[in-house]
Amino acid sequence: MTITTAMTSVPKPAPALIEAFRGAPTSVISDNLARLPGAVGLRPFHRGGKLVGTAFTVRTRPGDNLAIHRALELVGPGDVIVVDGGGDKTRALVGEIMKTIAEYRGAAGYVIDGAIRDATAIAAGDYPCFARAAIHRGPYKSGPGEINVPVCIGGMVVSPGDIVVGDEDGVVSFPQSIASTLLEAVRAQISREEATIVSIKEGRYQGSYGKS
Repeated sequence: MTITTAMTSVPKPAPALIEAFRGAPTSVISDNLARLPGAVGLRPFHRGGKLVGTAFTVRTRPGDNLAIHRALELVGPGDVIVVDGGGDKTRALVGEIMKTIAEYRGAAGYVIDGAIRDATAIAAGDYPCFARAAIHRGPYKSGPGEINVPVCIGGMVVSPGDIVVGDEDGVVSFPQSIASTLLEAVRAQISREEATIVSIKEGRYQGSYGKS
């Protein structure tokens, strides 16, 4: 069946801007996005390591990964493969081989609103992979699907080229257009929270955190 490709590549911001978010916790990013966006129900399956990159989106019917295979022919360095699989957990969309393909093409990682398999192999490495569940049952490969269109991942709308950040707390995304302003706010909050922790340890804390 048909796989529609809206764009074969996605715009990327300056590498320094992307890297600046590598030290930013998703919790702090979320706080500065009015605590609204964020993918609900996904968790990391890899051993450890931060996910930071730009969204290369895929929408596929539940349990079918033909569109993901097509996307793997197009992805490049820094792309996060963001897959809207409808939240289906009955068939795995990605396993060790597709993880290895993405890794060797330079993609930054996977965010999958669906299931994976080969969980032990994925857990043994640091290549970022977020999903809902793991299951041994494999996917169909007949389509249909769409590449680089807006998708919904656990209630979070992600557009092609959005910046995606993932850590142990989950995944959050935001448009490139607000990245610089957001980064300033994130850095300011990190500084405030570090000062609060110091005040607690030194016995000077006056309850300010409960008011923020």
